[in-house]
Amino acid sequence: MSVRRVMMSADAVGGVWTFALQLAEGLRRHGIEVLIAVLGPRPDGGRLRAAGRIPGLMLAHGDFPLEWMGEANDANQDAAGRWLLGLAREFGPDIVHLNHFCHGHLPWPAPCVVVAHSCVATWYEHVRGTAPGPEWDGYRRRVARGLAGAALVTAPTRSMLDDLRRLYGHVGRVAVVHNGRDPETFRGTRKQPYVLCAARAWDEAKNVAALDAAAPASRWPIRVAGDVRHPEGGSARFDHVQLLGALGEGSMANQFAHAAIYVLPARYEPFGLSVLEAAFAGCALVLGDIPSLRELWEDTACYVPSDDPAAIARTLNALVDDRPKLHAHGMRARRHARRYTAERMVARWRDTYRDMAREGGRPCVS
Repeated sequence: MSVRRVMMSADAVGGVWTFALQLAEGLRRHGIEVLIAVLGPRPDGGRLRAAGRIPGLMLAHGDFPLEWMGEANDANQDAAGRWLLGLAREFGPDIVHLNHFCHGHLPWPAPCVVVAHSCVATWYEHVRGTAPGPEWDGYRRRVARGLAGAALVTAPTRSMLDDLRRLYGHVGRVAVVHNGRDPETFRGTRKQPYVLCAARAWDEAKNVAALDAAAPASRWPIRVAGDVRHPEGGSARFDHVQLLGALGEGSMANQFAHAAIYVLPARYEPFGLSVLEAAFAGCALVLGDIPSLRELWEDTACYVPSDDPAAIARTLNALVDDRPKLHAHGMRARRHARRYTAERMVARWRDTYRDMAREGGRPCVS
């Protein structure tokens, strides 16, 4: 059965936006109509311009809190669900692709796939070493219901799927579908003596604080690209890294092109699009030693204890002091990154959609 229309949810806060646009662009090249329903904060001008460069892409924005935000509750998430169902009735998709959890159980007019990009419960476990408090009980209930009601649940790594099944129990049919980026967007050039990190600096999971503590001992400056402002208010503060702010894709690609080393001492990272972008540009990778990053990058990266600034600095300096090794690590990362191209991602999603459309969706869970 052919798939001609896909309705996809997204948000404009983090990597989900990048993922959604990359996938939508690939689907449009194959003649598939795509409607992206954006929840949460309205996309800014740069994001809207990026979406506008994809011919025929349709966007709709619903001003509802994202499911992981503190103000999310049953009432506003139910309202968001009604809005999404209304869009689906008007658009008539062959597949509903949700990049969030809590609406997977709704009575969609087409098979629904829920993609696990991140989750509060797994975030707490990996970042703070504990379960989220009772104030998150509603979130966990809504997530569990959405997971149980979807025709398919996917994640970009086996590690993320294993976490979901351990914390939420049976989630039905599952699959790993790797994310991807276009390698032509991220080309390397003559490398310069600096270390780069690209991350939501306000997110404890990215662990920019460890980089800030490592920076005084690093022989090369450490630059951090990304927003320090939390979407719900407040800002992170750092004293030793060079803050570049939130950069557009072109400026970010230029930073990757010139950086000799890319570092991300993440405590929690279900995939890490920035790591992939850096690898395409030939950066040597220094990554937090966590299961998901080991799964993806195998022996092509240098791994460090996420919360050990001294070890981070020593690993960076060891690469700085051994230029042949630095170059070799960058080339290995570039070759390995070819596993995760946008073309491969789009092909896998098209196959997944066709299988879902042919088999149909399971009855929703009320």
